[in-house]
Amino acid sequence: MELIPGLPNDIARECLVRVPYNDFSNIAFTCKDWKLEIHLPEFFRHRRAAGCSKHVVVMTQSRVDPDRDSGLKCQALPLYRVVVFEPDTGDWWEMPPVPGCSYGLPVFCQVVGVGLNVVVMGGLDPDTFDVRDEVYVYNFLSATWRRGANMPGVKRVFFGCASDSDRMVFVAGGHDGDKNALRSVMAYDVDTNKWVQLPDMDRERDECKGIFHLGKFHVIGGYCTDRQGEFERSAELFDVATWQWSPLQENLLSLATCPSSCTVADGSLYMCQGGDVAKLEADTWKPVAGLPGEVCNTALVAAREDKLLVIGSSNFGEPHTAYVLNLQSYTWTRIKSTDEHSGHVQSGCYLEL
Repeated sequence: MELIPGLPNDIARECLVRVPYNDFSNIAFTCKDWKLEIHLPEFFRHRRAAGCSKHVVVMTQSRVDPDRDSGLKCQALPLYRVVVFEPDTGDWWEMPPVPGCSYGLPVFCQVVGVGLNVVVMGGLDPDTFDVRDEVYVYNFLSATWRRGANMPGVKRVFFGCASDSDRMVFVAGGHDGDKNALRSVMAYDVDTNKWVQLPDMDRERDECKGIFHLGKFHVIGGYCTDRQGEFERSAELFDVATWQWSPLQENLLSLATCPSSCTVADGSLYMCQGGDVAKLEADTWKPVAGLPGEVCNTALVAAREDKLLVIGSSNFGEPHTAYVLNLQSYTWTRIKSTDEHSGHVQSGCYLEL
């Protein structure tokens, strides 16, 4: 079989790995052999080794009202869509609408990157504010959405979630339709489209943060039903290898605050607190860089390797701006964006494509 007639296959593969990620679906539709090639794990290992992979951020962002006069940049009742942002180039583009959500995504839905897929799950109906349990999966190889299996059990919102970057999404805590905080945990297998129940956490955790780090699903902070809004400093870690929870970590956070900015970068935990970016070193959170004033109200913190992306605004209702922190030099770079992509960001994740 010749991947490209007249060329040795090793040369043909060098050509294919250099195709932009948003043309993957065109490769797949061109011929059967190319489709088989790009579905091989070796294809993406080769693409990464050749330095051709791209790091992108997929996020839910509100539309900006083009007819506004001044003042607030977002609509009073913002409509959210899924957008892709390339920090290295500053390019933005809007993904195809999620099926059934052409007039806006569920409010507070979560976006998680899993391999070559983006998973959108949960949230509140933008019209009725009922809790939603739908799951949608976008595959970058086919450039299509598909409906996933609904989240099982009680409908929940404000849950913590994270991916192992391979095929699993882990979901923990949140609250039900009556605002009862939850201890239950489950995992979604993107490949098999099946959910599995995990052992419960030790504590109820509403508005917790989910992070996958060193083979463990970290569930950080949150609060219980009886203490609405009183965030805990503790965390619980689920070991995927043993399928068990590690002993409770009582004081992972230095402050009893919302943990939404917690993330993993370059093998360490980071978060925004007190106007700074702080790094966890030997059980102590140490400030490493001050937050730029334009993003002091952080909406999204995401990381890959030695880069930390922060999207936020200077004040409520102001346009959102993106900055990238180099974790080697602790210097900031402001990312240019258009007015169209200055809306509020609710959830997001990094993907390597």
